[in-house]
Amino acid sequence: MTLRLQSEWKKEIGICYSKSILSLQSIVMPGREGAEAKMESVWVKGSEIRKRDPLPGDMEAPVVVIGAGIAGILTAYYLKKEGVRAVVLEADRIGSGQTKNTTAKITSQHNLIYCRLIRTFGSRMAAHYAEANEAAIGQYERLIREKGIDCGFVRCPAYLYSRTGTALLEQEAAAAESLGIRASFETDCELPFPVAGVTMFARQARFHPLKFLAEMAEEVEVYEQSKVLKVDDRKVETDRGTVTAKHVVFASHYPFINVPGYYFARMHQERSYVTALEGAGSLEGMYLGTDPGGLSFRSCGDLLLLGGGSHRTGVNPADRTGEGCKYGMLRNRSQEMYPGCREVYRWSAQDCLTLDGVPYIGRFSGRKPYWYVATGFGKWGMTSSMVSAHILTALITGRECQEADIFSPNRHFTAQAAKELLVHGAYTVKGLSKHLLPSGKGRIIPNCPHMGCRLEWNPEEESYDCPCHGSRFDKEGRLIDGPAQTDCKKRKENEN
Repeated sequence: MTLRLQSEWKKEIGICYSKSILSLQSIVMPGREGAEAKMESVWVKGSEIRKRDPLPGDMEAPVVVIGAGIAGILTAYYLKKEGVRAVVLEADRIGSGQTKNTTAKITSQHNLIYCRLIRTFGSRMAAHYAEANEAAIGQYERLIREKGIDCGFVRCPAYLYSRTGTALLEQEAAAAESLGIRASFETDCELPFPVAGVTMFARQARFHPLKFLAEMAEEVEVYEQSKVLKVDDRKVETDRGTVTAKHVVFASHYPFINVPGYYFARMHQERSYVTALEGAGSLEGMYLGTDPGGLSFRSCGDLLLLGGGSHRTGVNPADRTGEGCKYGMLRNRSQEMYPGCREVYRWSAQDCLTLDGVPYIGRFSGRKPYWYVATGFGKWGMTSSMVSAHILTALITGRECQEADIFSPNRHFTAQAAKELLVHGAYTVKGLSKHLLPSGKGRIIPNCPHMGCRLEWNPEEESYDCPCHGSRFDKEGRLIDGPAQTDCKKRKENEN
């Protein structure tokens, strides 16, 4: 079994542009006997996003936003509502990045976070985090209702579950409730196996992200196929022209500029995996396991989305030990829980994680106060995108936003952050030292063009992955995910 990445898909099966979003034609993979699974996100099928022209040349604008995912589009939309023109630049197509790979939960429940936030930042800052994320759910609901967007938005509870103990869940419920969230500890749920307990957050939500994005993108000025090559102060240079702006917003998932900000040292990236199951029934709520190896569950129409298997990009012990691939693990678990179910879609996502688990949303650096960033959303990109749009709009327009403090990229350095910095620094040192070793034979030189770290081959997804900062390349060395901005170097003819 092999997995084909997007770059390979483009070559072998083509891409349907016309009006639609990178609508990948079917690639089939064996599930259980007699079944086939498409190697694409469930959101791609039936989603139509109108194609936009590239940047027509040099222009000026008050704001330029880099990245046309949900974070970038929403930021441009709310700036427009404030009377500020924002030009959005996208290297590929609208929604072609991480937005299409989400599980599309809109929730303030971000694993076991509130006890830690209170302990680390204090109750006031923790409350700002809770309030911003709870408000984001309501903002999605109002926007969808006002514009009549048919994107399957549903209010539903979100649960954390454990099969081994209740203490952490009870503490989390109490912490969340103290911050104004409707949360409670319970002992029963609808999962197909026994649990020790659950923490329930009321009135969370789920939706179809690409159908939502398609409608919102109609509200803003977007230029596709306009790859940003360089940002020089207030000038954003693309392969189609230069946009000169008063404010620059980096909403490209992972900032591709190393200095200032040093985000490459303050984040790492993880892979996570999802399979869409037919015949597994439906769940009213959304679920996330807090135990090691815990799984994620949410319904999507008549399908059940099962997720799990997260690991640092470029570091996948299962690949080395022969314990089986992540998709295989999910398939086995699905058959244990839902015998006879059929796997119809499968895909993976790339998540940026910060040192302390809180996104970086705000001014990029003290040295560039007119640069802004929205990154490090972890596994909660949908809610964090809306939070980003409101914080960045407030900062750019000069409005007060009390919730900005907890998300500030320049917030104080915590003990947890210091520990994580050492861990991630060790990966960088190891990766940089490996590039001095012989690289063996192959068509590419397996060193990441971002900072030179040695790439690791991922046989599960047939990609070269960087364990330092998470850049990914296909087997021909073509760029899949940044922060790298260029393809890998090819070996010269006759070079060993």
